[in-house]
Amino acid sequence: MTTMRNAYVDQFPAEARVVKSAFWSSFLALAIGGIFGLVQALHRTDVLRFIDSTDYYTVLTAHGVLLAITFTIFFLVGIFTWAVTTSLDRGVVDIRFTWSWYVMMVTGTVLVAVAIFSGFLEEPPSILGSELYADVLFTFYSPLQAHPIFYIGLVLFVVGTWLAGFDWFRTWWAWRDENADERIPLPTFMVLTTTLFWYICTLGVALSILAFLLPWSLGIVDSVNPLLTRTLFWYFGHAVVYFWLMPTYVMWYIMLPKLSGGKLFSDPLARVVFVLFLLLSTPLGIHHQYLDPGIAEGYKFIAMTNTMFLLLPSLLTAFTVVASMEHGARQRGGEGYLGWLTALPWRDPVFTGMALAGLMFAAAGFSGMINAGMNINYLVHNTWWVVGHFHLTVGTAVALTFMAAAYWFIPQVTGKELWSRSVALGQVLLWFVGMTFMSNAMHRSGLFGMPRRTAEPQYQNFDFEPAVGTVAEMDAQVALGAVLLVVSLVLFLLNMVLTSFNGTSDSIPDNTYAGTLSGPEDAPEILDNLKLWTAIAVVLVIFAYTLPLASIVESGGLFGPGIDGRQLSLGADLEPALETLREVVA
Repeated sequence: MTTMRNAYVDQFPAEARVVKSAFWSSFLALAIGGIFGLVQALHRTDVLRFIDSTDYYTVLTAHGVLLAITFTIFFLVGIFTWAVTTSLDRGVVDIRFTWSWYVMMVTGTVLVAVAIFSGFLEEPPSILGSELYADVLFTFYSPLQAHPIFYIGLVLFVVGTWLAGFDWFRTWWAWRDENADERIPLPTFMVLTTTLFWYICTLGVALSILAFLLPWSLGIVDSVNPLLTRTLFWYFGHAVVYFWLMPTYVMWYIMLPKLSGGKLFSDPLARVVFVLFLLLSTPLGIHHQYLDPGIAEGYKFIAMTNTMFLLLPSLLTAFTVVASMEHGARQRGGEGYLGWLTALPWRDPVFTGMALAGLMFAAAGFSGMINAGMNINYLVHNTWWVVGHFHLTVGTAVALTFMAAAYWFIPQVTGKELWSRSVALGQVLLWFVGMTFMSNAMHRSGLFGMPRRTAEPQYQNFDFEPAVGTVAEMDAQVALGAVLLVVSLVLFLLNMVLTSFNGTSDSIPDNTYAGTLSGPEDAPEILDNLKLWTAIAVVLVIFAYTLPLASIVESGGLFGPGIDGRQLSLGADLEPALETLREVVA
C-alpha cells in the first residue's frame, strides 16, 4: 500500500496541521475531564472532598461530556482524516472546508463548556432569559433541562462531525473518479462505513435537541415528553459507543499487525465486521431502558436480541486481530501454542498500550453481556456496575488505545521524535493497573446495589453489606485507581508536550500499512456496496423503533405533561420538583 517519504507531515503538511489540532483538542478535553474524574472518585469515596455535593453534578456533567464526547470524537476526526488521506494517497479536496468543520466543532465545544462550567458560579449569568447552567449529565434527556447555549453547542459540534464525514466522502469520490475499477482501500472503507453509521444514529439526538429540548429550553414549548426524549437519546446513546470504538478497531486492524511484525489476517473479514457494525449498532438502544415502564416488554426483548447479535463483529475482531498478532510473532521467531506471545514487542508502548486495551475490552464484553440481558440487567441497572463497564469500554479500550496510538501519531504529524519511550511504556502500564483497581471495585459495588450518579452513595439509616469484602475496601480501590489514572494522565500529557519541543527528526518510521494474508481481491465486491448496506441499516432502524416511538407518543403525546426542568436541576432543592411530580402522577 502507500509508502511515504518519512512522516505524515512530509506528504500532507496541510492535513497534518488539522490532524494535529484535532489531537490537541482531544488531549485538552482528556486533561480536564480526567481531573474531574479524580475529584468525583475522591468525593464519592469520602477520601478527600474539594467541592460541595451540590457541585458534584456539575463535575459529573463536565467529566462525561468532555471525555465521552469531546475527547473521543476529536481524536476520531484526526485518525479518520489520516486514514483517508494515506490510504487514498491524496489530500482532501479543499483544506479550507476541512478547517471549517474543525472550527465548528471547537465552537460547539466552547459553548457547551461555558454552559457547564457556569454551574460552579454562585450566581450564574442570565442569558436568553434564563440562568446559564447545564447540570444534566452526559445523558442530557429530559426532565433535566440545560440552558439553550448547551444545546446550541451540541448542535454545532454534531453538525461539524457531519461535515467532516462529507469531507472524507468527497475525498473518496475524487479518488474513485480516477480509480474506477479499484476496491475501496480498507482504512477508507472503515471510515466511510463508520460515517454512514454516524449519520444514521445522530438523527435521534438531532431530533431530540432541535424539535424538543432546545425549544423547551427557549420557552417556545411548555413541556416535553420525558420518555420520548430519553428514547431518542438512547437511539443515539448506545450507538455512540461504537462511534468511539470504530477508530479503536481501525487502529487494531491496521497498526497492531504491523507493530507485531506481520500481516493482517483477513481484509475481507475486517470489511464484514464494519458492515455488521453499520447494520446492527443503532437498532438496540432500548436495552438501556429495560426499567422504563412506558415501553412494552416485547420491544425490550427485541432490543436484547439485537444486542446479542452485536457480539458477532466483536468476536470476529478478536479472532482476526489476535491471529494477525500471532502471525507477526511467529515471523519474529515465536514458537509453541502460547510461546509466540513472548515474541511480541512488549517494550513498544504503542503495541503494549493497544494490546492491554484489547484485553480490557474482552473483560468489558463479559460485563456488557450482563447489561444486555433483561433479567440480569434489573440487578445492576442503576448501580456502579454500569460505571465500571463504561470505564472498561471508553475509559480503557478507547482511551488507552488512543493514548498509545498518540505515541506514534504525534511524531508523524509533527516530524518530531517521541520524547521518552520508557515513560510512555510506564504510562500505559500504569493506566492498565489503575483501571483494573477502579473498574473491579465498581463492578463489585454494583453487585450489592451501590448507586451511580449520586454525590452521596450511602443511603440514610442503611448500610451496604457486600458478601465479599467491605465497602471501605472497595472505596479504597476506587480512590487508588483514580489516583493512578491521573498520574498516568500527567505522564502522557508531559510526554506529548515535551515531544512538541523536540527538534525535527529524520528517524521517524515510515507511515506504512501492513500487508494482508488475504487481501481485498478475496472479498466479494458486494461488500463495497455502501448504498445497499446503508439501505438495510435504515430498514432495520425503522423496524426496531417505529412501533415503540408510536406507542410512546400515543400514550404521552409529543410534548407530554408539564414538568419544569429548572426545578429538576440536580444541584437544586428537590422539594418543588417532587411536588410537581406528585401533581403529574395525580
